[in-house]
Amino acid sequence: MLVPSFPLSKIGRSSKRGYNGNPTPNCLLIAADITGMKYTDNTVQSQCKVFVVGAGGIGCELLKNLVLTGFRNIHVIDLDTIDVSNLNRQFLFQRVHVGQSKSVCATNTVKQFNPGVDITTYHDSVLNPQYNIEFYKQFDVVMNALDNRAARIHVNRLCLAANVPLIESGTGGYLGQVTVIRRGKYECYECTPTKADKTFPGCTIRNTPSEPIHCIVWAKHLFNQLFGEEDPDQAVSPDTADPEAVGDAGQKFMEKEGNKQEERKSTRQWVESHDYDSEKILHKMFYDDIVYLLSMDKLWKKRKPPVPLNIAEITKETSCGNGAAYALKDQRPWSLYECVHVFKDSVAALKQKYKSEGFLSWDKDDKEAMDFVTATANIRAHIFSIEQKSRFEVKSMAGNIIPAIATTNAIIAGHIVLEGMKILREDWDKCRFTYLLREPNHRRRMIIPVQLNPPNERCYVCSEKPEVTVTLNTKTMTVGSFNELVVKKHLGMVAPDVELDDGKGTILISADEEETEQNMEKMLGDFGIGSYTRLKCDDDRQDYKLIITILHADRLTEGADDKEEVEFRVSGKIPEVNPAGDAGSSSTTAAASPEDEGIPMRNTTPRKRPRVEVDEDDDLVML
Repeated sequence: MLVPSFPLSKIGRSSKRGYNGNPTPNCLLIAADITGMKYTDNTVQSQCKVFVVGAGGIGCELLKNLVLTGFRNIHVIDLDTIDVSNLNRQFLFQRVHVGQSKSVCATNTVKQFNPGVDITTYHDSVLNPQYNIEFYKQFDVVMNALDNRAARIHVNRLCLAANVPLIESGTGGYLGQVTVIRRGKYECYECTPTKADKTFPGCTIRNTPSEPIHCIVWAKHLFNQLFGEEDPDQAVSPDTADPEAVGDAGQKFMEKEGNKQEERKSTRQWVESHDYDSEKILHKMFYDDIVYLLSMDKLWKKRKPPVPLNIAEITKETSCGNGAAYALKDQRPWSLYECVHVFKDSVAALKQKYKSEGFLSWDKDDKEAMDFVTATANIRAHIFSIEQKSRFEVKSMAGNIIPAIATTNAIIAGHIVLEGMKILREDWDKCRFTYLLREPNHRRRMIIPVQLNPPNERCYVCSEKPEVTVTLNTKTMTVGSFNELVVKKHLGMVAPDVELDDGKGTILISADEEETEQNMEKMLGDFGIGSYTRLKCDDDRQDYKLIITILHADRLTEGADDKEEVEFRVSGKIPEVNPAGDAGSSSTTAAASPEDEGIPMRNTTPRKRPRVEVDEDDDLVML
């Protein structure tokens, strides 16, 4: 960490004159002393132009450090606005700033540290097309302080295309890292693969949940089906296309219950036709649909069958407290009685909000939305004999929360600036990949610098001929799903053009979505795509080209027991991820040839390095 966070009231003025004749802040002189530099206006950092991407947890500390170490020309971009939960770790913001632009407020605050600094602010998404290769070429170095993989991938590719050095960083709890990316010399962000976001097959979520997270995902899907924008991939009704289900699935239920076949309706149409009656929603989702699932008898030959919810019996249970008690007991799982009452209350509140505001987006910080998901997930967990979770635990799992630690952000931000100084002085051989560990290693070090790796010749981004192999079921994967899940989400393209390498130039996906909208619902197999079909992908926004070779498989599984179904698998020129290389293992990091004594080590560091990435959506803090 370069400089501690000083209260603005403590920052004085020295008698020395600096940029534009303004008095030099005393804290700027302190920063210069800490970094071992003599403060002058002729230092290399005063002549360069820096692009900071992100003004959140790391970004706030980074901006403070930059202005206090003599950087004069800074551009900063961030799309977000300030939330109350940001105030406990993003110290450039105060309560009066809530709801305002992060980049604008951060700029206004750091200018008080050093009024002579020139900062250009963008309250915008870095993914937008105006931030193109020509835009990046104006900078001497780009510093990432991002909170999501999609933006990291995009900035990485544009920096490679513009041949601008990039400093990548990330924190998660007590862990953090900083690395330097340079085209042709050091590995890029995508040279070392990260574990993809955990996804679950639709049939597992809809038919056979076995873990609390399955119930939480289903609950979030139900929220969108009732109050958000409907997504066919987030259906919550029993999946009769399940490979394990029988051909007459559901017929036993219809015959046994004497139900008449109704006209098929979407969940939204059904619930609106019943005016969001919570009793009827409970009965349909947790009784009728469960009985329907039980009729798929093959599903339950080796599994414990679910037990339909008997609403009448639940309402006879004794309450665990008064009407408001459940809202205060976030640290324990609610009783089934409490879950039902919370479900009814939240449906009523969300119904009114939906009718007045239109489509709702699920937000972990929205009380009714969070109550709905907690109650819904725990009712479903009870039905399937799965461990129930407290509201606090559901919020952590549903929002992918990792506690934020302000001092971790400060340490990492300091190392970003140190690496930036090396780059600007062209001390490339002194650049390092730096890890911050949770606890000291065997040499009593918590900050571990290791030598940077050269580019990975198997990388599907920065190698000479980027290629990758994707295995999937071409008979069941639609073009739309392939575009969203594989091309955009997994391979990180923003505006892809995809055509068959068939000599005819058949366009499968166009960056102008309207041109190929008619293709989205068709199966890949409908275009003659099968094993060894080659697809040419091109993203003009990223100046990125990729060849995808398709392999067909009727069924894909993974996991220790090889029973967990997945929709696709990306391989070929992407190296496998080593599960042992998780960022939580200090022994793995320590094995990466730490430069503990300041002596340059041989470049023998493994590629499967731990990488810390976390969304900045957390609202927990530890100092």
